[in-house]
Amino acid sequence: MRIAMISEHASPLAAIGGVDAGGQNVHVAELSAALGRRGHRVVVYTRRDDPALPTRVQAMPNVTVVHVDAGPARHIPKDDLLEFMPALARGVAADWRRKPPAVVHAHFWMSGVAALEAARLSGPRVPLRVLETFHALGTVKRRHQGAADTSPSERLWLEPGVARQVDRIVATCPDEVRELTAMGADPARISIAPCGVDLSEFAAQGPAEPTDRRRIAVIGRLVPRKGVDLSFQALRSLIDQGVGDVELQVVGGSAGPGGLQEDPEARRLQDLADELGVSDHVVFRGQLSREQMPALLRSCTAVACTPWYEPFGIVPLEAMACGVPAVVAQVGGLQDSVVDGVTGIHVPPRDPEALAAALRRLLEDPATCRELGAAGRARVEAGYSWDHVAALTEAAYLDALAQSSVPPAAPDFSLSTEVAS
Repeated sequence: MRIAMISEHASPLAAIGGVDAGGQNVHVAELSAALGRRGHRVVVYTRRDDPALPTRVQAMPNVTVVHVDAGPARHIPKDDLLEFMPALARGVAADWRRKPPAVVHAHFWMSGVAALEAARLSGPRVPLRVLETFHALGTVKRRHQGAADTSPSERLWLEPGVARQVDRIVATCPDEVRELTAMGADPARISIAPCGVDLSEFAAQGPAEPTDRRRIAVIGRLVPRKGVDLSFQALRSLIDQGVGDVELQVVGGSAGPGGLQEDPEARRLQDLADELGVSDHVVFRGQLSREQMPALLRSCTAVACTPWYEPFGIVPLEAMACGVPAVVAQVGGLQDSVVDGVTGIHVPPRDPEALAAALRRLLEDPATCRELGAAGRARVEAGYSWDHVAALTEAAYLDALAQSSVPPAAPDFSLSTEVAS
């Protein structure tokens, strides 16, 4: 099967850990690779954000990445990309004239806008099935961020429009299905395929970073909604309770030439560490390569993942794959991937004292850590390998191909200023 992936801001080739580079990049890269291993031919379309990038890159067997000219060839925050979606759609549709795909899988709502427009431009002679994975929903983002939500105002109606117009939605967890249904999506056209983890790369056996203190890690993009500051407050509480031989490893942040010093959230967290008097117990690692992550994880007692909201969350899967328990906020997909008391511990969102209590339990009970870690590894082996996720996604493609479909209406770009090509 020929599969087109559209991931407008999240290239599978990007370094992970920056403000707009995280789980979606990993998801698109790993899912594409797994579909390639199943014999499908995958082309991933993403916006060119560097003039030096080649147009086509053979990223892995059966997987090609195509950089489409859509707006300036430089990094642009993802929330500012909507005006370039018509140009992205034209570039994608032009490439499809060479070899049209059987299915199109868009990632993030703006990619869905571009995918539907590209399908319209291709015309009835190229029948396409368009599927969508949102990765995050504007309704949830507004609920938690309020006025701090930087999404374009057009998201209010374009995102629900995408949900109603695509042939099928591939949600990552039951919580997302509930949100999508409330948004007007047809539940009969929603499949579930979770995020996954590379079980060969992330394994319980293997080298661990040396350390002379017990470690807790927080990993991911450094943005306020990830709730990294909760781990700083929990660390202060642990120290006050006499748990002093512990350090917090903070992984993520800007990849720019100024490093963490040019990252506003990293600076805020550094100031918070000073204010709380825990700077001697916090290590800012910046971005680490994927190859470095397993050794870091295996050196930890636990991983903390306590965002305000989270569509799914790959980091807890990676921790469990390395036999390390995860302490997670009871939000989004984290409620499904981490089984409370079995593979990790759930805590209420935005509750640093509950986080401290959970971490102290693990720090003081190595036997429980081992039990949770072993159960976590078994869980990801059973249901979260990328090959398993690819099989579920392939089933969604086949369902979309088999179902009757009405040609989607063209997205309304009238309120966005299109950049001349």
